[in-house]
Amino acid sequence: MGLKFETTIFEEPQLEFGDRYQNPDPRRGLYMAGPLQTPVGDVLKIAVVGSSKTVEDTTKFLAAASVGFTGKTDKHPNMHPDFPGLGNQNPFRCKFEIADGATATVTQSKIDRIRKEPDHQKAVEMAVEEIYQQLLAVDESSNRPNVAIVALPVSLIERVWNARVDGGGTFEREDSSGSDAPNFRGMLKARAMHLSFPIQIVWEDALDEKTIIPRKVKESSARKIQDEADRTWNLLTSLYYKGSGRIPWRRMPQEGEFSACYIGISFYREAGGQQLFTSAAQMFDERGRGFILKGRRAQTETRGRHPYMTHEDARDLVQEVLTAYKNHHRHYPARVAVLKTSRFRDEEADGIVEALDAAGTEMKDLVWVQESSSVKVLRDGNYPVMRGTFVELDGKGLLYTNGSIPYYGTYPGQYDPRPLLLCPHKSSDSTVAQIAKEVLSMTKINWNSTQMNQKLPIPIRAARKVGEVLKYVGDGKVSSDYTRYM
Repeated sequence: MGLKFETTIFEEPQLEFGDRYQNPDPRRGLYMAGPLQTPVGDVLKIAVVGSSKTVEDTTKFLAAASVGFTGKTDKHPNMHPDFPGLGNQNPFRCKFEIADGATATVTQSKIDRIRKEPDHQKAVEMAVEEIYQQLLAVDESSNRPNVAIVALPVSLIERVWNARVDGGGTFEREDSSGSDAPNFRGMLKARAMHLSFPIQIVWEDALDEKTIIPRKVKESSARKIQDEADRTWNLLTSLYYKGSGRIPWRRMPQEGEFSACYIGISFYREAGGQQLFTSAAQMFDERGRGFILKGRRAQTETRGRHPYMTHEDARDLVQEVLTAYKNHHRHYPARVAVLKTSRFRDEEADGIVEALDAAGTEMKDLVWVQESSSVKVLRDGNYPVMRGTFVELDGKGLLYTNGSIPYYGTYPGQYDPRPLLLCPHKSSDSTVAQIAKEVLSMTKINWNSTQMNQKLPIPIRAARKVGEVLKYVGDGKVSSDYTRYM
């Protein structure tokens, strides 16, 4: 008996920008209509911490960005549009300025000390502490910025990023264990969590193209430098969201859509410890605020794979998110969708349902989102499958969130696109096709990027980013502001 399967290709989901303008492309939308929520002031004040060269590079880069950059438009104009500069009707409707006196420099002798430190853990801690002290000085000065750029010089990147590679660090796909290699980004975000402004880490080669990043570091971070216009679109979108606290765009709600709350759940292991925890992030409201939760202890099945929550912990976690939702919106959501990167065990599902019943939430979808699947779809000829391709397989759904994008006229990836496998728990209300369509639209809420080929839906991406930072927070108070994690 063959598997019955039908293939659909979903249209590229629409986004909403200023003046209720709709467009599937973040760059086009910002260019035409500006952000969904315009900033309060005309100027976003930026601070910069780095080496004397990277601080200078950042200043030059922003000056050049305000004039604008030509995109690599010859072959794929929609994929690499010009960056129009920061004149009056610019895509963000505000100016970006480095506040007077809001730059701080890490001296060369300190950089050398960190470079020469043989112990990986210690080198990363020294770098984090040094940058944090500079950020603190900026925070205590009279020129408090809205957001700070940490412009990392190559010499530091080499030391702190490689600590991860040499220390056997991995970017954990399974979510089940995480590695013990010190994660510079997570540690710095945890340390800087309670400053009055969020931070944006920028590598030196993004500011100065002539900078060569050693190959070893590049490979460990799968990094490919984009052209100036693309980089500027991405960096300024991120600075806009972090600095103004306003959101550049949102997913277009469907006609008749119920008020929904999206929860992403991920797992992380505490730094240096054996203890496994859950991190949860609730999807953002109109103001881009989510609810960040340092979750409960997690259990794992034998052999340490497939982490899960107990009935009580799953119930309590969802209860907390619902309470936060209600405090904010004055009512409970009509529907809750929980996305997680490991299988839902029945005890977890029962715990979640118990919390929803208590709040009177009628509709729910519990979805296990698998990042790799043994099934692949091929297209005629040797073109990669189209983004938005969906195949229903026995109640599960195969969804290509990466793939060829007709609007771009090409496939923007390097490797064969790999689909997500969506496995709804039997208690779910929506069809797998409805869920897939929604997941596709949620891949577009990544305010760190303006490209249309993001793989993961925001609840999972956010929960994972949160876990990466919470790993290093210890028992301290946790910020519920997503800009502190992304």
